[in-house]
Amino acid sequence: MSLDEHSALIEQLKPLLMEPDFQAIFDMLTKDESNSTRFLLKMELNRISALCTRIIDLRDKSELACEEIEDGGRQHYLDEPAKESFKESMALYHGKYTLGVYEHVIDAHRRRKTKLQETGNVAEVSAPEPYIATGVVLGSYFNRSEERMNYSIRISAVQPGRGESLGITVDLSVGGARIRLPLKHSFNVDNPIRVKLLELSDEYYHEDLQQGVEYQIVDTETNSEYCWMRLKRVGGSDALTQMLSNLIKGYKFRYKVDINDILVAATGLGFERHYLPHLPHLPIFIEPDADNYKITHKLLSRDNQQLQYYFQDEQDISQLPNMITGSRIKAMIDEPDNKDHTLFFCFTFHSNGRVYFYSATLAELKETKLLSLFLSFGSSKPSWKTLKLTYHAIDHRKSYKASILPGDDSCYSALTEAQLKRFSHVLQLIDLTDPQAKEHYLNWNSRSDKATNELKVFGQQKLLKNNVKLLSLQFSERRNEARFSFKTQVKASQGKKVVTGTTRDISSKGLQLALEQPIHFDRTAPIQLTFPKLQSIAGKTNLSQLPYRLIRERQSGSSIHLAAVMGHSPHIGVEFMNKLITNNRDKLEKLTEANSEMKELADALKNLLVRNLDSVPFFIEKTVKTAKLSTLGVSAHKNEITDLFAASASRPLEYNLASLLKDGRLKQDFIDPIRAMKHQTGLDYFELYLQISRQSLGEVKVKCITPNEIGDTKAREHFITQSQNLGRFMALRVYRGVTDKPDLSYVRKEMEYITIHAHHKAKQLQERLWRIVGVGELLDITEEVLLRYPDLYQQTKLEPENSLA
Repeated sequence: MSLDEHSALIEQLKPLLMEPDFQAIFDMLTKDESNSTRFLLKMELNRISALCTRIIDLRDKSELACEEIEDGGRQHYLDEPAKESFKESMALYHGKYTLGVYEHVIDAHRRRKTKLQETGNVAEVSAPEPYIATGVVLGSYFNRSEERMNYSIRISAVQPGRGESLGITVDLSVGGARIRLPLKHSFNVDNPIRVKLLELSDEYYHEDLQQGVEYQIVDTETNSEYCWMRLKRVGGSDALTQMLSNLIKGYKFRYKVDINDILVAATGLGFERHYLPHLPHLPIFIEPDADNYKITHKLLSRDNQQLQYYFQDEQDISQLPNMITGSRIKAMIDEPDNKDHTLFFCFTFHSNGRVYFYSATLAELKETKLLSLFLSFGSSKPSWKTLKLTYHAIDHRKSYKASILPGDDSCYSALTEAQLKRFSHVLQLIDLTDPQAKEHYLNWNSRSDKATNELKVFGQQKLLKNNVKLLSLQFSERRNEARFSFKTQVKASQGKKVVTGTTRDISSKGLQLALEQPIHFDRTAPIQLTFPKLQSIAGKTNLSQLPYRLIRERQSGSSIHLAAVMGHSPHIGVEFMNKLITNNRDKLEKLTEANSEMKELADALKNLLVRNLDSVPFFIEKTVKTAKLSTLGVSAHKNEITDLFAASASRPLEYNLASLLKDGRLKQDFIDPIRAMKHQTGLDYFELYLQISRQSLGEVKVKCITPNEIGDTKAREHFITQSQNLGRFMALRVYRGVTDKPDLSYVRKEMEYITIHAHHKAKQLQERLWRIVGVGELLDITEEVLLRYPDLYQQTKLEPENSLA
């Protein structure tokens, strides 16, 4: 017997499956069937009424937009017809998600697609675009100190001089709401709207409800049919506040708590923990000082300390404040459209054991007509650096905290809040130095006939003490003891490899070494250290051939981090370093703290930084077969790089990276190099030249190519000129590196809150963070790259400096 012959009978029995007298009805309707047929019918009915755990996901199977549908902790993605089928069959099984529901939705979808194809009404559905990345918001989260309920009621919304629009609430809190309106509403999203909560005004009498409550529009999202608005309440009486508070408390256990904002915040925080250990730039915080500004704090990551050490002189005193002077900061802020104030050029000069620093901005070099001389002379020095300084004003109206859970205090301690209010701007010092570019800068030599001693005007005055506080980003895997700035000579050996270096910082159990020449040590074998300068004060303690192990190396082996190899007997180096630090604690500059009281301030400075990133972080996610660049980190302020890639994407917070990744570049430039790296080695980089042109229909065409692929200097100059004639030229530096395991301890509170209200979403986020294997960033270096081509730059940017120009 085939069950197909009895399909009509099965369909007749389906609606009765959950009825208490089903057995009697079944016996009556099958009384004419054989025992074997009745047995098979019963087995089939038991099968389709069994609870199902399978997920229905039609996102890559339907030509229609799919919506997320939640049921019993499962997330389905259904188009509109499938959604109707789902509701219809769920009702059939009394609201239980059974195998019959699953099969009904899938069969209905298959029949609809077949019918459309037979009538020719459906086009071939193209494969998903492989180079689309989604955006994760970093830094700017909609923090909420109150619970918001998924509570749907009818509303009407109006603005002065505009028509009324009807919609519904998606969620509701005392101080805000999320509403859904038709896509073609007539509202200006920059102005407040007045919302009438129609169903509440029928049940409760409040003057505010009758007249409508005023809300500010914070954020909008759209699809082909609706517009969702995130609102903040700016009007209404205390009585309305009390009524809404009582309403939410009364319905708390009947409706779901909305965790969307906390999920957004936790996602951003989770991704930033992958990026921040590799932050290559030096964040600097400034305060107003009379009519000027002064640097007061710097923020250290694992990968930006090389930049910090560059400015240390022979006495371990940072000369950075005398490069980023108050007058230079003021000029940059007062003339925001003049990018010449943001490009810095530096070199050092050694004499009689002392280090002297020379620095100038591009604006200063143009004004003094010493650009050619400074660039050509400075770039001949091993210490040559090209730097970019960016700045953003701090918005003190926003909470300094990154994530606020319902019931949390929205502020840090009073002392921390007072310090944060004193800051006016967050700066980022970005190292643009490229060894391959030095030869281009040397070409400026033929354009100047001025004497070298004219550069004395750019010599920095020496600072005699450190007056800027250093704070470290806090990570769960950081060293668990304080580090101190300290310089002494060290001889390192491993087998036949021998090299001399200088300590940059020390702790009792570890140290960082700057080597005189790059060398790669074997991680699996000990490295023997000898301290010749310290031996004179060590007495009978023998500070030679002490065993240490390699933790990480940076700058291709020029800088290494070492930890003492601890055995059963005491380590002589650890005992000596511990005594050295204890006896000289007041004289040594502390770089980081273990369990520091400054941890709260460091966290707040991190939040201010992430809200104002100038680069665009990206994240590489492993897939079943390989990996993909899946995510970009985006901040609230405008960014030319994300705008460029968003122009050819179809949805908000999506970015089409085809021009960057196609033709095998994803594997060649991202996946393969990252697979060959280790997370301890930091980031490396390559550069891209972009030709950006606008097509006849308004589309933006982007061509990405490396300088080496273009050719020699003349070919590159031609490419830049052609790009400027067609539209615009842009140069990008692309950093890339390997991530460590996700720092889930940092988002523990958020994850616990999400788990309580939507366990599956917490699990999905955790799995997503574990899939991230690579990290990097896209950085605009256009202004600096143009300076590498003197002929081209002088034609477009400069008046002749002298008779030879």
